[in-house]
Amino acid sequence: MTNKDIHAVLTIDDIASRNTPAIVDYLNEKGITALMFAVGENVEKYYDNAIYALQKGMIVGNHSYSHPVFSEITIEEAKEEIAKNEVVLDKLYRDAGVERRYRPFRFPYGNKGGANKEALQRYFRENGFSKLRDDAIPYEYWHRTGLDRDIDTLWTFDFAEYNIRPNSGFTLDDVWKRVFDQNPGMGAPLFVDGGRHILLLHAHDETDEMVPQYYRLFIDCLLENGVIFDVPEFFEA
Repeated sequence: MTNKDIHAVLTIDDIASRNTPAIVDYLNEKGITALMFAVGENVEKYYDNAIYALQKGMIVGNHSYSHPVFSEITIEEAKEEIAKNEVVLDKLYRDAGVERRYRPFRFPYGNKGGANKEALQRYFRENGFSKLRDDAIPYEYWHRTGLDRDIDTLWTFDFAEYNIRPNSGFTLDDVWKRVFDQNPGMGAPLFVDGGRHILLLHAHDETDEMVPQYYRLFIDCLLENGVIFDVPEFFEA
């Protein structure tokens, strides 16, 4: 029995990668538009694959230039990380021949900068960054902690598949436990009628080596359980 009226926006971190085109092809096959957060260094390494994502209809946002922990760098370094990747992404959109309509940002590791959090939120507001629409998210913690007011894009559910590595002790079974957990320690359960989610996956070749087409396994499962994938929308600036 499938669940009812579960909607989700799919976000994918750390593009570009070798497997980015395969992920994009699968998403197009399923009619899913993902918001892909790009690390500048990765884009430069796999530039054509990032171009491919844009030209095939994905939205590409800013995930910093080198993926630092933002609470461990200065405010000047944080702004430079963001701005340097903006230059990379502006060029990427131009080279792809795609209009850059939105400028979403996601902090690496979800780390919002520690003592610099509010200064960075002001920076986003003053520099035209885009906030993903999250006003349908019903979870109390989302509003209590101010996530509904932050400009950057967090998530409500993390598959944590990036932990699948040799000798890590974290396996595919652990991902499935997260998917079907009805009482998660953080966030909200996936399969609850009326659920609204921002999902987090990663474009990691290392995961693909251990679990080929891992993204297909997880997304197929969600589709089979009644999840409807929405096109990402953004608040007007």
